[in-house]
Amino acid sequence: MKPIIILGIESSCDDTSAAVIQDGILCSNVTASQAVHANYGGVVPEIASRAHQQNIIPVVHEALRVAKISKEALSAVAFTRGPGLLGSLLVGTSFAKGFAQALQIPIIDVNHLQAHVLAHFVREVTVEKVFPQYPFLCLLVSGGNSQIILVKAYNAMEVIGQTIDDAAGEAFDKCAKVMGLPYPGGPHVDRLARTGNPLAFNFNKPQIAAYDYSFSGLKTSFLYLVRDQVKLNPTFVDDNRNDLCASIQRTVVEILMSKLRKAAKNLHINQVALAGGVSANSALREAFQQHAEKYGWQIHIPAFEFTTDNAAMIAITGYFKYLDNDFCDLSKAPYSRVSNTI
Repeated sequence: MKPIIILGIESSCDDTSAAVIQDGILCSNVTASQAVHANYGGVVPEIASRAHQQNIIPVVHEALRVAKISKEALSAVAFTRGPGLLGSLLVGTSFAKGFAQALQIPIIDVNHLQAHVLAHFVREVTVEKVFPQYPFLCLLVSGGNSQIILVKAYNAMEVIGQTIDDAAGEAFDKCAKVMGLPYPGGPHVDRLARTGNPLAFNFNKPQIAAYDYSFSGLKTSFLYLVRDQVKLNPTFVDDNRNDLCASIQRTVVEILMSKLRKAAKNLHINQVALAGGVSANSALREAFQQHAEKYGWQIHIPAFEFTTDNAAMIAITGYFKYLDNDFCDLSKAPYSRVSNTI
């Protein structure tokens, strides 16, 4: 039987990534990152899209080389259609369409958020893995998203809770910026928090209805505390940076886990997964372990290489859609936003 080989392309933000999956097994996953954005304190869309244009051909070439698969052997090309930065998405979408047309193979459009969830189903030859069982809850946390997703099937996902303002990753980054830490701030906050006192400072934890989140009040209370303390002591941030990082991290994790815990209890679900860039945070991973022990959750935490934007998650989503003959026509354009049903 002819193998099913999917080339996945991810270009939703500032990482250009390509991956090859054969019959559900990962053969390669190559990513080119754009360090230039650190100079601006955040991703600059125009710079990101231009960098994608430079990176996409070398990245795809390397993914095929590492996988030891010729382009003629591909069954389909899967690509991120959205949500994300439109300029960046246009590069990946246009390349996928042209590449697939040249090879006379179908294209498969992938929802970026759905792919983050399905990253849990990426199989690697050398790694033993327990896959989530449907239905399960997935906490998707990143710089742009904070969502609780009810996953009933690979193609049946419902966002039951989400931030009404800032995302958790954005809160980390903005608080880090106030403390003079480089962008992206999340990893620096995590690193410094390990030697800080998480109970040193208390910050606002908004009470939002149902399973939704809010992080703008937390960010504002952090800013006000730092502003007021610096007036009294100009070296306050330098003197307390580790404690500030530990305290803000504790607060963010508590906010995230309280709503997830509530959803798991109300829906009687003990299969709980974590996804997105903030899933690399050590305190959040530890909280998942603690909840597994206390509440009997069966938890699923992604390997670090599948936390940030990557094409392996695009390719595995494309593989599932290929099995269902769920293809995309050339008229489909990328989109920047998405509804509550993924």
